[in-house]
Amino acid sequence: MLIRLADIGDLSRINEIYNQAVLQRFCTAHLNPVDMEYRQLWFREHDPGRNPVYVACEGERVTGWVSLGPYRSGRQALVHVAEVSYYVDRQDRKMGVGTRLMEQARITAASCGYSVLIAILLSNNPGSLALLEKFGFSCWGTMPGIAKIDDQTADHLYYGLKL
Repeated sequence: MLIRLADIGDLSRINEIYNQAVLQRFCTAHLNPVDMEYRQLWFREHDPGRNPVYVACEGERVTGWVSLGPYRSGRQALVHVAEVSYYVDRQDRKMGVGTRLMEQARITAASCGYSVLIAILLSNNPGSLALLEKFGFSCWGTMPGIAKIDDQTADHLYYGLKL
């Protein structure tokens, strides 16, 4: 498995993987698939030197991705904090893709000058919770029952890790 910086040619696949999570439910707070215009804007906001996006590849096929983004952009006291997001193609889950992506995120976060990683997720996502805990993240905050998806609620969780 190769982990590399994402490029513009990966956006369609990145978006496809993300939209799988939207349709699966409780993997993101989006309720409707996002379009390519949204994804292109998102990608332009990810400077590879400070907020990179990486993809995992098997051969030419992108199997997952991870990004580091600003947490509370513009607030100087929080410039050392990055939000980590990751998604794996449904057919490639439980094959080590998420682990490899998170390893890359941790290494990159430190080299970009971050000292804290934050992951924001929904409580009904046991796979993501397990991955974060595997890497030493712990729950730093809970917003109980605020996410409403298909007549169900979920807690909005803030998981953190000091590097």
